[in-house]
Amino acid sequence: MKSPVYFIKVQNSDSVSAVQEKLRKLIRTSRIFSQIAPRNQAVLKMHFGEQGNKGHVKPEWVKIIAEEIKKKDAVPVMADTNTLYRGRRTNSQDHLSLAAEHGFTFEKTGAEIRIPENIPENERAVAINQKFIQVAKVVPLFLDADVLVDISHFKGHLMTGFGGALKNIGMGCASRQGKLAQHCDVSPYVEEGACVGCGECVEVCPADAIKISDQKSLIDGELCIGCASCIAACPYGAIDVVWESGGTTIQEKMVEYANAVLAGRSGPSVFINFAVKITKECDCLAKDDPRISPDVGLFASPDPVSIDKACYDAVVRVCGRDIFREAHPQRDGMKQLNYAAQLGVGNLEYDLISIDG
Repeated sequence: MKSPVYFIKVQNSDSVSAVQEKLRKLIRTSRIFSQIAPRNQAVLKMHFGEQGNKGHVKPEWVKIIAEEIKKKDAVPVMADTNTLYRGRRTNSQDHLSLAAEHGFTFEKTGAEIRIPENIPENERAVAINQKFIQVAKVVPLFLDADVLVDISHFKGHLMTGFGGALKNIGMGCASRQGKLAQHCDVSPYVEEGACVGCGECVEVCPADAIKISDQKSLIDGELCIGCASCIAACPYGAIDVVWESGGTTIQEKMVEYANAVLAGRSGPSVFINFAVKITKECDCLAKDDPRISPDVGLFASPDPVSIDKACYDAVVRVCGRDIFREAHPQRDGMKQLNYAAQLGVGNLEYDLISIDG
């Protein structure tokens, strides 16, 4: 059975206000919020962007989503979890400050914001007994929400090929322990010939697992937590992982976590993807990553697999080639989609319903 995916086209030249109007039309035409009832709490799963990042979904667009939820007499709440790697999003206080700097305030969005602390009370075990994850560790806020509204920026990703709804839910709703479980087999190595000993990897490593010896970086596999911060930080491309081992399992673990989040909920979940300012890397990158594709559009669906597949197909179609495999040749993004379909998280086949913008 095919899942519906609603789509409205966006162009690079569209203003913020033009995208606002298209988003409002997408929400109303798709009736994606039809299951929201009065007094429901609708948790908006966000990614507020690392410091210096410009690719994240804009607060002006979140404002439209919050307004449409409020018309249902429901309460929108923006939320995210803290990161495994070192940065402004590693603890709740700094994360909240950074989100406010990026414009994610009640005044600008009409929604309160919550980023739970990294404490045991903010972690719940969800038994799933899958191939890699038997018990997932999830932040309860996303499980207990009356409605979960996933808001994802669709873009490339150095560990998973691309990141969309499945990654925003699977990795993004996990507690710190859950994030570690997904990364634990991904221990990077250093290409000595490319390494110049600049120390950028040492600065970002949250586990103090890297040191400089003889002007080369050395990674202690016993201390490494597999967060991949060093890969993103290295300006010389000298750090990678053995993709035949842990590098190929992270997508499957991520999907198992997405399955845990959605299966652990009693209320509905809906998904909105922004395939605009499509970048090589994710919004965790602390810089303004350039576009690798023209803007495509906005997508909405009740199915996380279908919406990610529709976005993937649309980007490949617009570019005339698979830019995600081109950007990350060792990472096959279809792996996450195929495994998610296998687990019953959603459908690979979809009906794309285009809306005139």
